[in-house]
Amino acid sequence: MINSKFGPNELTLVVSTCVRGSVGVGGLSYTTRNARTIDGWTSVSLTRGIERCPSSFHVSFTEPLPSASEVIVQAGDEVEVYIGTDLVLSGFIDRYMPSISKSEHTVRVEGRSKCQDLVDCSAKWTGLQFVKQPLLTIAQQLCAVYGIKVALSPGANQGEPIPQLNIMVGEPIYEVLERLCRFRALLLYDQPDGSLLLSGVGTQEFEDATYAIGTKQAAGGFSEGINVQSATAMFGMDMRFSQYDAVRQSLDTCEDVGDGGNLIATVYDPSVPRFRYRAIVAESVLGGQDVAEQRANWEMASRLGRSFQVRLTTDNWRDALGVLWTPNTLVNIYLPSLKMESKTWLISEVTYKRDQNGTTADLVIMPPEAFYQEPIILNPIAPDVTNVSQ
Repeated sequence: MINSKFGPNELTLVVSTCVRGSVGVGGLSYTTRNARTIDGWTSVSLTRGIERCPSSFHVSFTEPLPSASEVIVQAGDEVEVYIGTDLVLSGFIDRYMPSISKSEHTVRVEGRSKCQDLVDCSAKWTGLQFVKQPLLTIAQQLCAVYGIKVALSPGANQGEPIPQLNIMVGEPIYEVLERLCRFRALLLYDQPDGSLLLSGVGTQEFEDATYAIGTKQAAGGFSEGINVQSATAMFGMDMRFSQYDAVRQSLDTCEDVGDGGNLIATVYDPSVPRFRYRAIVAESVLGGQDVAEQRANWEMASRLGRSFQVRLTTDNWRDALGVLWTPNTLVNIYLPSLKMESKTWLISEVTYKRDQNGTTADLVIMPPEAFYQEPIILNPIAPDVTNVSQ
């Protein structure tokens, strides 16, 4: 835990040098030494989101002794990033970039969470195939190679075991898991401790549904004229369609199983005012009609949610109770000048920033239904718009 002497909005890096060790599945391939704490940044930007992996940050500071030979941070170091005493990112330094000019000597440091290895590196698994394994088990076994833990949020449904999964040579782990999570209507994103979370719609019957989609509420919210410095709303139709057909194509080209090898699932969005058709392929070898239906529902819900967004800047990193604005948190927004009455939407992404303009947070906020499996027709703008029945 970082020392409590740092203020609630002070960003601090705890950096340790990595030393290569033996490679073992389920363990770390390195050890650390020489831990040191660095603060006093001139500019800060750290971004987390439920639709981005890994989380990332960059910081800049003026080096006091440009002639000194000591390097306080270097590429490849392990890093923990704290805001106040809150851990917000665990990962590695990607780039160390010193620069000089006539008036100053500055250093810029960039890094990402531990889940960067899932995005950058290839999956390493003997045989490159899984048969009849639960999604969580597949994720845990693939991620264990890089020492990354995986959890399923309480209340999230991972569905039936995956009948068969073939991994392409060189395919990154994140691409493999993202494909599977799309079928199961799950999101995958990193946690402050560097682990990976598979998250879906939770239910209140679980004692701890904190990490399920749309089950946590922030204290207070954002109101025009109070704590909103700037805001932009987007109400779109270009990404949406009135009918989605998901075609499940199997390798049974001889159709020995009849139509079981080529199935179509159809879903409709009756709030689209004219006929717009979209056909997609449910990239699955086995699994049945449910896979195609999940794929169609996910496509519709995702496009629907992304068609209603609010991007705003506020003057604090924390809510009314001092909790950091955090992705996957419901928040109240009231922006009447943008033709928006009071809404309770979900924080999709947050960027904590500090520069010459002061301390601010940039947030992307969307309807929580954007992340649900079953699509819900939204009417977030004018109350006099009439829903059209299917």
